[in-house]
Amino acid sequence: MRFQFLAIASSMAVCVVSVPKATAQIPFLPQLQAPSSVSNDSDNRVVSGWIYLDGRRLFQIAASRTNFPERSEDIQKKLEKIGQNYFQSPAKTAIKVEVRKVNELPVIYVNDQYLMTVTSEDAGLRQVDISTSANQVAESLQEDLQQAKQERQTQSLINQGKIATGTGVIMVIMSLGLYGWQRRSQKDSSVNPIASQPPRELLNSPISPAANQPITTQLNQQQKKHLQEVKRRLFQLSQAGIWGGGSFFILGLFPYTRGFQVGILNAFQFPLRLGVVCLGIYVAIRLTYALIDRFASTLISSGAFLTPESSARLQLRVSTFSGVTKSITTAIWIGVGFLLALVSLGIDIVPLLAGASLVGVALSLASQNLIKDAINGFLIILEDQYALGDVINVGDVGGLVENLNLRMTQVRDSEGRLITIPNGEIKVVANLSSRWSRADLTVPIAYQANTEEALKLIETVAFEMNQEMQWQRQILEPPQVLGIDQFGDRGLIIRVWIKTQPLKQWDVAREFRRRLKVALDEAGISISVPQQAIWVNDEQSLNFQGNGKTH
Repeated sequence: MRFQFLAIASSMAVCVVSVPKATAQIPFLPQLQAPSSVSNDSDNRVVSGWIYLDGRRLFQIAASRTNFPERSEDIQKKLEKIGQNYFQSPAKTAIKVEVRKVNELPVIYVNDQYLMTVTSEDAGLRQVDISTSANQVAESLQEDLQQAKQERQTQSLINQGKIATGTGVIMVIMSLGLYGWQRRSQKDSSVNPIASQPPRELLNSPISPAANQPITTQLNQQQKKHLQEVKRRLFQLSQAGIWGGGSFFILGLFPYTRGFQVGILNAFQFPLRLGVVCLGIYVAIRLTYALIDRFASTLISSGAFLTPESSARLQLRVSTFSGVTKSITTAIWIGVGFLLALVSLGIDIVPLLAGASLVGVALSLASQNLIKDAINGFLIILEDQYALGDVINVGDVGGLVENLNLRMTQVRDSEGRLITIPNGEIKVVANLSSRWSRADLTVPIAYQANTEEALKLIETVAFEMNQEMQWQRQILEPPQVLGIDQFGDRGLIIRVWIKTQPLKQWDVAREFRRRLKVALDEAGISISVPQQAIWVNDEQSLNFQGNGKTH
């Protein structure tokens, strides 16, 4: 790999060293804003622009906004005609550029052919007097016309062709080297696919492996994904830069194609700027995501010495903060990209920024509910009222929190419905999985059953279940049989509390009920059903029957 980089670097060095010999012209994008304004007068505004020869800038001219297009086109046509006549003349023919006085104004003639009259607006561009400005233009014309004719000579074209061929070879080498580097990078990332897969016991779990994976593993995978996306985009941009830049450079080597170079710049300067801004913002967002995932993973790893409850809660909080932070940074980058796009289009953003405060006040008045939702969402996240992965109840609805941001909370209920709750509407929330949970069980026993035997049996079932490794991980403390909680129409109600890991109370409760039903059946203790006893007074019943017989 180092050898490849050295080869590419040496090729680039050869290309750079060869550039002075190749008289290609690659103007910078900011210099292509023509015509440009010089005066702010709305009626007779003076604008300026460049005069070109073979795609090379020669000198600037200025005129009123209404007269500039006609004057620029006239000078350009005359210069092309003069150039054609000069280029077709014998090689040793000299170029003669003169400055004459006509009506007290300097007029430029090339080989006794009229080219232009230098005006005060032209001199104002160079901040010199009219005569000095005319002499500067004449000197520039003298040198550039001689150079343009020299470039059209056979030997010069052969030399430029050699440089173009070398540039093409360098482009191919760099492109192939970059492609090989990309393939090796992709191969290295897929060398150990097993490391990114969940363990076998998670694959056999009824819950999805993604839900069981440690949050650090998920964050590392997301970070790797974002970095791979950034690399892929940068590889694509590099390939486009190699071929586009190389082709663009080759166009500038020859006087016959240099005009296409300037035409491409003039036609694609704004789309190119917008493309660069969009790509830069996209890469910045992806890199920000990777940094956030990296920070979140480091933060969770630093809590390795915390208690299991605190560590699990920290993972949920970090996951929530990670998602919200990504949303906020995305909005910020998009705003920055919008401003940069306006700047790249030549729009003055200072008045826009000055009016942003007024727009903000207007939006705040019109979007009070959104502001309320955002403030309440921020407090929910800051105070750790709940996080992603918690089970909550809000009023009459509840479920697993699947999405949480500053504006809303989305929960999935037991029937699979996705319920969206604006954060501003959340007044009271019940979190069923914060740090630990509890299975609250009520066991109805018939009044005729032996109470002491039933209590001992329930304790035995709970103790045996707590001793098994599978359930010992989910049960945090020994189960508590509180005793007879009440006398009900179903019989004696015995209450049992089992403290569990978050979200495990339902699994533990189901298994405990199953085991308890089997144990009660074996012991001959029946689970009571709703019943009602009716007592009848025998004396009143006999009197009622006797009265009936007398009639």
